[in-house]
Amino acid sequence: MAIDYANLTRLDLNLLVAFDALLSERSVTRAAARIGIGQSAMSHNLSRLRALFGDELLTRAPAGLRPTPRALALIDPVRVALSQIEALVSREKPFDPRTADHVFRIGLPDSVEVLLGPALLACLCETAPGVRLRLHSIDSSQVLENLDVDRLDLAFGIGSFAEGQTHHKQRPLFSETYLCMFNAARVGLSPPISLDDYVRLPHVLTSLRPGEHGPVDDALLKLGLKRTIVLTTPRFIAVPFLVRGAPVITTMHARLARFFADALGLALSPPPVDLPEISISLLWHASYDHDPAHMWLRQTVARLAVESARGHDQDKHFQAKQLAQNKPNEKPRTTSRTPVRRRI
Repeated sequence: MAIDYANLTRLDLNLLVAFDALLSERSVTRAAARIGIGQSAMSHNLSRLRALFGDELLTRAPAGLRPTPRALALIDPVRVALSQIEALVSREKPFDPRTADHVFRIGLPDSVEVLLGPALLACLCETAPGVRLRLHSIDSSQVLENLDVDRLDLAFGIGSFAEGQTHHKQRPLFSETYLCMFNAARVGLSPPISLDDYVRLPHVLTSLRPGEHGPVDDALLKLGLKRTIVLTTPRFIAVPFLVRGAPVITTMHARLARFFADALGLALSPPPVDLPEISISLLWHASYDHDPAHMWLRQTVARLAVESARGHDQDKHFQAKQLAQNKPNEKPRTTSRTPVRRRI
């Protein structure tokens, strides 16, 4: 396609930089501070952008500036273009983790932080001492928006993100199965747990989305059954302590369940229903595709995830061994069907 040089001479590249800052911050003052110019200069840039695109782009609203449909349509093409230009002019400056002074903003659930965080931190301390991480809890319903407005450099996604668009890049890391976890002494049962007891006991649910429904409920519904959920929390790390202190059961990702069961002396059991594996993926915006620092981070995380999965595969006999050893001495197994109504 031929380039219209005459038309391009109308464009000041700095205007696209200002546009990206304005759409990210939704504030003239904050956008000006972000790129290091005065507020009046940013207001002038906004006027020029409106003239260039023939649209208001940003309008006043109670919570700040609100982008118009035209502005929303421009966000991703502008950001991808700026990223490609930046990669072009900085090609002679490859990212060197040994000397880099860089901050990455990563969104992730606490379950992934427990599983991969220690290995990632150890890797940075050893190979990239100037690289720092800013970890953020994420709402899975807003993670793509946070990538779009550049609040996050990278995010970990649990499950599928079918609502993602072409500029939302995704790289699968590993898959997880499920295990049931409970305090054998408190519930009066030893593994493996039966379907009757599974339905009878109160459940603790970990959910990053609103509502009290998960894969377990879908599986039980196919059998015409329903469980009682007495507590729902978005924090995976709190669940083992809740389970240890009450006569309840939870169903969580297998690797995380094994970690906590070993640390807190909890019992594990295969779920008495068929549950699908769940995928853990890396998510990022296409504007960072060719950024050397971002590429290094993605490759590092992917390598650590592979190593973690390999360790998991080598430990594939752990579950049978754990179940054989995890017989509670405090109480005998019971077949009582009296509902446990204690709530936490």
